[in-house]
Amino acid sequence: METVMERECSALGGLFQTVIGDMKGSYPVWDDFISKATKLQTQLRTTVVAVAAFLDAFQKVADLATNSRGKMEIKHAFFLF
Repeated sequence: METVMERECSALGGLFQTVIGDMKGSYPVWDDFISKATKLQTQLRTTVVAVAAFLDAFQKVADLATNSRGKMEIKHAFFLF
């Protein structure tokens, strides 16, 4: 009975050592992945801010074009009278 338990414990210990060894070997890969994901998140945030600023500026140009067209029509109406 003890030999079966000893074999099971030995197998479990060996499995644990294998998993720990694999994790130690894959640490640089996970570290690189996390580093790249952080850089991507930063770049996406920067992109969102830049797009929002561009859209605000574009909206101002559109508002200016809309307002100036209306004012031009009013000025033309005054010149006609």
